[in-house]
Amino acid sequence: LVHYMKDESTPTGTCAVLVKDGERSLIANLAAANNFKPSHLETDVSKAIYQAAKFYYIAGFFLTVSVESLVIVAEHALANDKTFCLNLSAPFIIDFFGDQVATALEYADFVFCNESEAESYAKKHNLGEDLKEVALKIAASPKKGKKPRTVIFTQGSSSTIVACNGTVTEYAVEPLAKEKLVDTNGAGDAFVGGFLSELVQAKDMEACVTAGHWSAKYIIQQPGTTIDKACTYKA
Repeated sequence: LVHYMKDESTPTGTCAVLVKDGERSLIANLAAANNFKPSHLETDVSKAIYQAAKFYYIAGFFLTVSVESLVIVAEHALANDKTFCLNLSAPFIIDFFGDQVATALEYADFVFCNESEAESYAKKHNLGEDLKEVALKIAASPKKGKKPRTVIFTQGSSSTIVACNGTVTEYAVEPLAKEKLVDTNGAGDAFVGGFLSELVQAKDMEACVTAGHWSAKYIIQQPGTTIDKACTYKA
């Protein structure tokens, strides 16, 4: 269910993806996406959609456009004891949109990022180089509401780090033969999708991470973010 904001004066954004030896680089043109306004969330249709939801996931890229819109949704989640999730998304967001990240982070019940983003955040805030310690410090940083914050760091083929309530756990990633790697584009998003598919069912952390690993492993064996068959994952 979607309700897009339409800007008649600006074209839809585009993104070029360059892939070499399985690794990818992106060049984005935000165009109309850069013009999102909080007023769109004030429409009856938008309110009906976000007020009916129980879980919210917002990528860090949105912080470059309208942090005010994010706060509207985050405040609703906070007031109604719903779950709010944030992805830091890219090192440049941490480096150049620090105030916006700080605003969003206070609402986040779950924070996702990869090792590069974690390292950038740690460097900017002098949190050290041990990513397990960094995850613990982010989890313990100021937060609105009573729920503890859970921080998840993915590290490609290395173990995924999860920190919450002063405890850090590592979850091993099942190896993938190099010749099966096609395209890493979408790996992080696929991980989050798998993770959230179990979280919304109130599954435990191991089940959430396992589903995330499965989803990421599937998508990196595909050209682009293509899905060529029905999901075969079984918890």
